[in-house]
Amino acid sequence: MFKKAVEARSHQRLSGADRKKLKRSLKNKFPRASESDIDSVLPPKVEIAVAKFQNRVHVYGVEGGFPIFFDIDGRGTDIFPTVYALWKVPDLLPSFMLKGGEVSRYIIGGADLMFPGISIPAEGLPSFIAGEAWAVKVPGNPAPIAVGITTMSSTEAAKAGLRGKALKIMHYYHDLLWESVECPYVPNAGFFEDVVFEDPTLSSLQVSDSYSGANDSSNDQQNGISDKENGQSVDVADVLSEPSSASVAQTNSGNEIAEEIAAHVDDLKVTDDGSADQSIGEDQHPLSTEDVDTLLEKCLLQALHTTVKDKDLPMPGSTLWSNHVLPCRPSGITLDIKKSSYKKLSKWLQAKSSTGLITVKEDKYKKESILLSVNRKHPDYSSFKPEKRQVEKTVQTGVPTVSESRSLKMLEVVEVYKPSVHVNPILASVGADTGKLYSASEATDIVFTYVEKENLVKQTDKSIVVLDPILCDALFKGAIKKGTMYPTEIHKRDLGAAFVNRMQAHHVVTRGSESVVRKGGLKTIQIMTERRQGNKKVTKLSGLETFLVDPEALASELQKKFACSTTVAELPGSVLHCP
Repeated sequence: MFKKAVEARSHQRLSGADRKKLKRSLKNKFPRASESDIDSVLPPKVEIAVAKFQNRVHVYGVEGGFPIFFDIDGRGTDIFPTVYALWKVPDLLPSFMLKGGEVSRYIIGGADLMFPGISIPAEGLPSFIAGEAWAVKVPGNPAPIAVGITTMSSTEAAKAGLRGKALKIMHYYHDLLWESVECPYVPNAGFFEDVVFEDPTLSSLQVSDSYSGANDSSNDQQNGISDKENGQSVDVADVLSEPSSASVAQTNSGNEIAEEIAAHVDDLKVTDDGSADQSIGEDQHPLSTEDVDTLLEKCLLQALHTTVKDKDLPMPGSTLWSNHVLPCRPSGITLDIKKSSYKKLSKWLQAKSSTGLITVKEDKYKKESILLSVNRKHPDYSSFKPEKRQVEKTVQTGVPTVSESRSLKMLEVVEVYKPSVHVNPILASVGADTGKLYSASEATDIVFTYVEKENLVKQTDKSIVVLDPILCDALFKGAIKKGTMYPTEIHKRDLGAAFVNRMQAHHVVTRGSESVVRKGGLKTIQIMTERRQGNKKVTKLSGLETFLVDPEALASELQKKFACSTTVAELPGSVLHCP
């Protein structure tokens, strides 16, 4: 389940209703767990977060801590505890006991559990049905190392002679659920940094990057391990049931690391004195009110220096908060205005307005604070030094990756605008090239640069721009009916769109190394259906050439995919016939 890294699609906190729903699902899924057991892994007064992945997996965890449960389909029906949750509540699931540590190296390498590797008690195999969640333990240690689902019932297993696959492993000790969860609520913390062990040697154990090779080799271990010395194939089930048989040559460095980890798994202990909970609690220490206030001040100043531009003002307070302040918070930190001394966004903005840093006005109709201006000469603004975010540099190799090769074939369409005779004086005034194509944002920046250069912002209302003769002609000459007075001012939010509308629209279509610039707006692909000869329907596509799609190649591909006949023909009127 977690052998390959998958990017999280979204992260969010659980509401009160979702929290109660999750606990109800856990009680139904794990009848062995008591109310106190569930509260020990999901404390009542701690925020619970969920990370949603592209493969529909939902990972639940305590805010700032390890993942506790994961839902493989996101519907709440197949919820499993993580190994960490089983360390806190070892009896949350029934468990299979392995025959020894030599078997565990396959489990923590990603292989499924086979029946020959299970230690059968004297009273016989416990009763179970197919599809049940079971944990995996090693002898002499109550801490499980993996969790999975049974592939058959105990009755079917007895009929099969206790051969074959017993447990499909969903999650195991130190898989990518620990190393690849990129979530502010489920940090990418090291496994050995937040758990208290009785064995000091295990805490210093380092897992190298080559451990990922054990994941790739685990599938080969399930079906059979090839002996490179004699070319014979050894079944994993035989290896598990007969650990002392002929050894298999280990050529993968990941297997050696898995053996090293397995050698220490037997020494892993769950402490009952609550020291582990105390260490986790220290990492989850919430910010005080003063710390939140300080963080709010820092994030606001960072946003005012980096992302809040004067041309974007006036700006609603909610936009300032969500699009500018929150993105400036440190990685892994949750910023909540309710945990500050202000409690509300409007009160915080009004407090900053009283210091003179910003100017805020309340909208009487929307009941929302509006940011009108920023005092960039304020001492707090001048003394603050914004942080420069580091950009990770990737080493480019000569061989493109799969994602790069796919991106080379992807279609890219960009709307651009060519300067017209109306706006050329504005571009010439700011030194911009009149023969270049500009995007809408670049054109907007040009006109606002002209406004700042000529100081056309109205002093009594910072949201209004006063039109001088050059800017007025650029925006309205030829567009105003005769006898109508030309406007003398324009709102900032309308200036950019009005300036772009006076330019000639073009679009650039790029597919791989092929690119073309066309005049006018982008024309869409037309799809029509026609009924012919009774109930027979024909689907017609036109306009593919706009997106650099070869009709012949597409027709051949559609013919294979849908098992239908396709034809390519010229549209009527598309070819000019001369007499």
